[in-house]
Amino acid sequence: MSGVGATGLHVTGLCVERSGCLVLTDCTFTAPRGSVTAIVGPNGAGKTSLLHALAGALPATGAATFDGHALLGSARGIRSHRSRTVALVEQSGGQPSGVTVRELVALGRVPHLGRWGAAGASDDAAVDRALTALDLATFADHPIDRLSGGERQRASIARALAQEPSLLLLDEPMNHLDIRHQLDTVRLLRQLANDGCAVLVTLHDLTLAATLADQLVVLHDGSVEAVGAPEAVLTPARIHQVWQVEGQVLTGPHGRPLVVFAP
Repeated sequence: MSGVGATGLHVTGLCVERSGCLVLTDCTFTAPRGSVTAIVGPNGAGKTSLLHALAGALPATGAATFDGHALLGSARGIRSHRSRTVALVEQSGGQPSGVTVRELVALGRVPHLGRWGAAGASDDAAVDRALTALDLATFADHPIDRLSGGERQRASIARALAQEPSLLLLDEPMNHLDIRHQLDTVRLLRQLANDGCAVLVTLHDLTLAATLADQLVVLHDGSVEAVGAPEAVLTPARIHQVWQVEGQVLTGPHGRPLVVFAP
């Protein structure tokens, strides 16, 4: 990964259309290297579509660059740069059957393999580091099909980690994880950011988002409603406006917002 001083992600006027419907309109924000940015918003706000567009899985208009290189489009140079720079962890699916955990995680090295596609010592080391980071070393030779939902989720994160991306996109990565592995994942994402990665993660849990992230991007009806530090963005008025619920914002034990909802 490159250093923290690099420019990171810049999104300007991003629009995404699905099945003839505009699901994202004029989205503009930045996600610097060395930071965690949480994308929050109600169901249908466009959080997943945003990540898929940045990963090249959905066509989009507007502009998105990382370290000055374009992310949008299907030109060969863009696709090649994106495959080495960007890793996407989806909510579910995307895991081939009939492979072991190690084989799945090793797929993260594919963009870095040489002309003949042979893995080297550095690739094996990256896979080992990812397995250890996600507490999966003892499961390395287990078939992915026999893992629990939480273990599969960790394997998906390990696959992305093995890719050694500069921009890591995660769509609800805490789904299916028990509390211990949620906390382990929070620590891992913070460490990746500290090492210079730009981390972009969608979350439904506002308190978890405020605890993990340096900044929040609030999506509402397919547009960016607010961008800023958690304590500036998470106000009772905005929670009511965006989520249509009554919420009280307290100060948590680490000085971060703690959101409590009325029954």
